[in-house]
Amino acid sequence: VQLQASGGGLVQAGGSLRLSCAASGRTFSPYGMGWFRQAPGKERDFVAAISWSGRTIYYADSVKGRFTISRNNAKNTVYLQMNSLKPEDTAVYYCAADYASLRASQDKNEYDYWGQGTQVTVSS
Repeated sequence: VQLQASGGGLVQAGGSLRLSCAASGRTFSPYGMGWFRQAPGKERDFVAAISWSGRTIYYADSVKGRFTISRNNAKNTVYLQMNSLKPEDTAVYYCAADYASLRASQDKNEYDYWGQGTQVTVSS
């Protein structure tokens, strides 16, 4: 499975961005999807995850109420709508696929495939 993330950029605090992650290749099996982020000098942290059906969703406490994860299985694409952005949201955002899984997982070690990352920078 190849994952291509896009939609990052520079935005002022309080603004919005929408990230997309398109999957290609072995997409005939179900897969849970997640978004993670990594700021310079820090660990890669969980942001949001969604199950194959879309019925199970998890968010990190730091983004609850501001970010929304969704997916369109017909397009093999997952989205992360980010509103009310804060400078502390600045990071490289990565999408990941938990292949052959129906679940949503907050554990980055559960994920088999990763996208290349897209930079999100929020200015104060």
